Amino acid sequence: MNLKEKTRSLFAEIFGYPASHTIQAPGRVNLIGEHTDYNDGFVLPCAIDYQTVISCAPRDDRTVRVIAADYDNQVDEFSLDAPIVAHDSQQWSNYVRGVVKHLQQRNNAFGGVDMVISGNVPQGAGLSSSASLEVAVGTVFQQLYHLPLDGAQIALNGQEAENQFVGCNCGIMDQLISALGKKDHALLIDCRTLGAKAVSMPKGVAVVIINSNFKRTLVGSEYNTRREQCETGARFFQQPALRDVSLEAFNAVASELDPVVAKRVRHVLSENARTVEAASALEKGDLQRMGQLMAESHASMRDDFEITVPQIDTLVDIVKATIGDRGGVRMTGGGFGGCIVALIPEDLVPAVQQAVAQQYEAKTGIKETFYVCKPSQGAGQC
Repeated sequence: MNLKEKTRSLFAEIFGYPASHTIQAPGRVNLIGEHTDYNDGFVLPCAIDYQTVISCAPRDDRTVRVIAADYDNQVDEFSLDAPIVAHDSQQWSNYVRGVVKHLQQRNNAFGGVDMVISGNVPQGAGLSSSASLEVAVGTVFQQLYHLPLDGAQIALNGQEAENQFVGCNCGIMDQLISALGKKDHALLIDCRTLGAKAVSMPKGVAVVIINSNFKRTLVGSEYNTRREQCETGARFFQQPALRDVSLEAFNAVASELDPVVAKRVRHVLSENARTVEAASALEKGDLQRMGQLMAESHASMRDDFEITVPQIDTLVDIVKATIGDRGGVRMTGGGFGGCIVALIPEDLVPAVQQAVAQQYEAKTGIKETFYVCKPSQGAGQC
């Protein structure tokens, strides 16, 4: 039974009437453009065919009832007429409540809803299960009550909910790609203007995501340190963000910067340039050039931004040795563990899977998780 059938049948069973709509919103992977989002730079993610699905129907009162199918059918119920506050014991509820609370501040012309939620975006793998949930909930209210909100506004609403209600600092990329993703395309997103350009993916190419399953420990503190170092770099150049600094300007004065800050700045500037070039390489179907750019991106994250770990580097090396110049591979996400992403011809997938299965655990003592994805459509009815 797929997620749509599962949520629809559970909806009828629990609520005693059929759902009127079923909405999905996908997870995502970032192909290139790492730690550029909070520097007002460029990112190149695609939505993936792992998603959050919600079967729902409008109510004729002001109550919101939510069933979390993946958490033993836990229930949350709250009123739109009372202040929406955090749930003290169900963390998943706070993503729903936060989205609804921030929607009220944007456009309060909606009533109650019954919904059943289920998803298959792996949690804790850096594939944006939380953004997928936020965008799905926002889309439910937009569709049921015909709210005049576009995908970018639903994405911003989700980001606000996560930052201010859930209390987790995140950029806009995850929600934006979940809301605006396009089948068989990646999206080149300008994180300053939120402008997004669809970039067609070459035919016959698989998006492979491999979770290192190395438990991230440093990610929070080190992430904040990297942000501060980037802000220090922008101040040195008297610019609002590193987006506004050219590589030429940087190279002319790099020796005057603190050596560590200089490395961080060089990563962001070179990564922005790589991301823009990667979009054009993908559009031309030039997988060889895309592979070179992904390799440069990984080396920059390893040596200049210093956010990889030996387990991730090992995984990248195993894949690179298998695919040669027929595709690309690099770490994706915040760093210090998590996943790698590879773009490879579909006929190479079995060889890559076999090489990783034979070598990664033997070298690291950790078993990987392997996902083969397709670039998928953003949020909407399903």
